[in-house]
Amino acid sequence: MADEIFDAQDLITLTDEEGNEEQFEVIASLEIDGVMYYALMPVANNENGDCVLLKLEMDENGEEILSTIDDDDEYERVADAFDDEVFSEIDYD
Repeated sequence: MADEIFDAQDLITLTDEEGNEEQFEVIASLEIDGVMYYALMPVANNENGDCVLLKLEMDENGEEILSTIDDDDEYERVADAFDDEVFSEIDYD
């Protein structure tokens, strides 16, 4: 069972492969098949309200990292789970 390392509404800073930093708000987390996934929303430049879905993994040094979901089937399964479990409960009015 994966452990949550972030709580909803936490602000975290992520660094991409080019070294650019961006701040995100943790919207929600879900454990699916023993893997922890997070829905994050960029704090700046996010007029559309788009979320980013990332998964918790271990790097080569055993450190927990958030990484992209590269497999299309896995991404669809995770996006559907967030839609069903989390985003269906949000009142947008």
